[in-house]
Amino acid sequence: MAPLRCFLIGPLWFFIHFIHVSDSYCPRTNTTLLNFTSEFVMVQHQLRGLISVIDDCSFRITQFDMLSGSNVHWWGADGEDFQNLTKGFVVSDQILDQTYKNGSFLVNLRKNVKWDKIKVLGVWDIPTASDFGHVLLKKLSNGTENYAPPPMPVNGRTSLMRNEQPTMFENCKVLSDGYRIRWTFKEEEDGIDIGLEGAIGIMNYMAFGWANPNVSANFMVGSDVVITGFKEDGMPFADDFYITKYSECMINQDGSVQGVCPDTMYESSDPIGLENNTKLVYGHRKDGVSFIRYKRRLKSVDKKYDTAVDPKGNMTVIWALGLIKPPDSLRPFYLPQNHGGSFGYLTLNISKHINDCLGPLDAEDKEDQDLVIADKKEPLVVVTGPALHYPNPPNPSKVLYINKKEAPVLRVERGVPVKFSIQAGHDVAFYVTSDPVGGNATSRNMSETIYFGGPEAEGVQASPTELVWAPDRNTPDLVYYQSLYTPKMGWKVQVVDGGLPDMYNNSVSLDDQQVMLFWTLSENSISIAARGEKKSGYLAIGFGRGMLNSFAYVGWIGDNGRGRVSTYWIDGREPSSLRPTRENMTYVRCRSENGIITMEFTRPLKPSCKLNERPECNNIIDPTTPLKVVWAMGAQWSDDHLSVRNMHSVTSKRPVSVLLMRGSAEAEEDLRPVLAVHGFMMFLAWGILLPGGILAARYLKHVGDGWFRIHANLQYSGLVIIFLGFLFAVAELRGFTFQSLHAKFGMLAIILAIAQPVNAYLRPKKPANAEQVLSRRLIWEYIHVITGRCAIIIGCAGLITGLKHLGDEYGDENTHGLIWALIIWFLVGALTVMYLEYREKKRIRRDRISGRSDWVLGDGEEEDIDLLRPSRTMAEKEALSSERMEIQLEPLSR
Repeated sequence: MAPLRCFLIGPLWFFIHFIHVSDSYCPRTNTTLLNFTSEFVMVQHQLRGLISVIDDCSFRITQFDMLSGSNVHWWGADGEDFQNLTKGFVVSDQILDQTYKNGSFLVNLRKNVKWDKIKVLGVWDIPTASDFGHVLLKKLSNGTENYAPPPMPVNGRTSLMRNEQPTMFENCKVLSDGYRIRWTFKEEEDGIDIGLEGAIGIMNYMAFGWANPNVSANFMVGSDVVITGFKEDGMPFADDFYITKYSECMINQDGSVQGVCPDTMYESSDPIGLENNTKLVYGHRKDGVSFIRYKRRLKSVDKKYDTAVDPKGNMTVIWALGLIKPPDSLRPFYLPQNHGGSFGYLTLNISKHINDCLGPLDAEDKEDQDLVIADKKEPLVVVTGPALHYPNPPNPSKVLYINKKEAPVLRVERGVPVKFSIQAGHDVAFYVTSDPVGGNATSRNMSETIYFGGPEAEGVQASPTELVWAPDRNTPDLVYYQSLYTPKMGWKVQVVDGGLPDMYNNSVSLDDQQVMLFWTLSENSISIAARGEKKSGYLAIGFGRGMLNSFAYVGWIGDNGRGRVSTYWIDGREPSSLRPTRENMTYVRCRSENGIITMEFTRPLKPSCKLNERPECNNIIDPTTPLKVVWAMGAQWSDDHLSVRNMHSVTSKRPVSVLLMRGSAEAEEDLRPVLAVHGFMMFLAWGILLPGGILAARYLKHVGDGWFRIHANLQYSGLVIIFLGFLFAVAELRGFTFQSLHAKFGMLAIILAIAQPVNAYLRPKKPANAEQVLSRRLIWEYIHVITGRCAIIIGCAGLITGLKHLGDEYGDENTHGLIWALIIWFLVGALTVMYLEYREKKRIRRDRISGRSDWVLGDGEEEDIDLLRPSRTMAEKEALSSERMEIQLEPLSR
């Protein structure tokens, strides 16, 4: 079996191995590109590196530097011009999604990509259509393919080899943070190429040179240095300087110069300029990094001001960075002002290989091209012009100019209108878009948001089109101005926050003048901003009469330094009672400037969910009714572990009623004491005096004839207190409405109470003795009794609804207990009435048994008929007419 197993497994292994090898095998048929090596042309993102073609399917990258981009791929195109590069294609599945520092790796081409399809191989950022760097391949006259880098001279001067790039060197040394020197020693030419590279401002210089070999201290004096930088027109320069003194270059009265001065100023009579031993080769300003390449001979003809460089020995070199001064009428040179503390020296041997520069320089400010700040008074003039220093290559030959500046960064403020005078031509339609490329993104199957402009935004100088754009709080921080018809003619628009009053239509100051509230109403939404007027760790606003039972919005800065805004429903005073909600908020921002918290958000007026489905579903904002707003501030906040320390340390003392439609606010006074007095007066009247008067008329007739005075005095006292309580509440509330159920019950009860003395005044006259009781007299008696008792019932309902209204409107925590106390009081009163009614019935039965009259004699005053006795009939009254004395009702006012 073993030989048979070997017989079967052997061919199977060979077959699998053959498939694996053939699948990964790549031929080397393209002999013209085998072992081809080239340097990358740096375009952006500090890209450097070498490419070597290995076979038909792959290439190797070495010494690769690049700042990270957003969506970067290896890219193939038919040419390096704008049209060909933008119509290129991805050649590899590898994504360059990081910052590379002297990296080396292998790259495989896609299966359908062949070298004969690629004439330009580049590094391409897809979202911004941006070329970071590339190498060129093109057919020569003999039909072969080879690398053909474009010349990179400055002012026609270059000494680069055909396959060299000015950004590549053999050696690199770090001089300080953000400043490096690169060099290539060319022994056969008795020279050295030096590249100075610094993450500095555009108006700063870079200096490097050799110290006097005969000194051991104060290396700057007597040194031979080169000052490099960029002129006001953006062109690079590199001039040979000699230092005689630690000062700026000064011209003495006798015409001599001293300080840090160009060699030519010391020997200005030299006719052939032998003093300048420096030859500028190349310079650029990219990504906030200045780069200058220059060339110098090791041994100069100028023995006086130039130092001979020993190619094999250790020599002291010096360097410095600082501001530069433009030329004037006396000194026609760009002169360094000072080194600002950035200078130093070290020992260097140019023949020794050194490379301690790991990765590209990453400047903090990469946007140092021209900046135009919009002025709401003066229009921005938009024209077209040639592309000289376009910030995002590749680009068309003609780009947009704003106020005579080529593709500047445009800075606008939210809420401040910007006027444009568009004179770019009828073939250029100006617009502001979310797409960094422009040119109508739908033509590239891309989506975009257009914030301003369009096909109508075109004009010429003779007939300009003037349009106004007002970026608002919902405009993103970064958008782009472009042409609707041609991609990549414009550049960035920085949208910054202006004053909040400019960004929002309305603003009010909340309680204690410590928080400002801003808002703008839309058809279905409201945009809100709140800013604290003193330093705090967080800011919170709540919709309600207090933080309790309110919807709260809390803004703070998290541990990662980012602003946060969270929402809560608060139904208690403990941290556990802050219940997070999921409100549909957009355009949420929060920032802290010098400890002052500002938060912004946009939310719908009416949540999309059903009422009571979640707490936030009830958070409806009605613009037609006042919105009650409170605030709180404290030292810190956390959305994960809330504790007592997270609770507020300072709050508003009272809510503010914000009138959203009118754009104003009214501070609400604490009316709870006022309403408490009003409620006590009404309880005294409806809960004690008026019911006491009714009980006196009902149950005290048998004890004497003073019951009527007790009845009348209690009723009059109750009416007076009701009237005073009503006036007190109306005066403090500054008006009266029938919106609440309490107001409706109260007014009805007051009307019935006032009707009682009027009813008593209009009562029919009493019948004489032995006369029959008139029907109208009997009807009046029923109306008088029923109206009085209905008034008491409705008044009690008014007391209960009043307490409920107090709790709903003012969030008073005691109202719940007071309502139950009132209900218990009414129950006690009802039990008392039941007991008295029981005693009254027993007394009546006892009087009948003893033969006493059913009528209670008075003291000559009129007596009321007891209408509550159902056993009494008119027949009984007539039978007993000779034995009874009629009670005659008198006006209550007597």
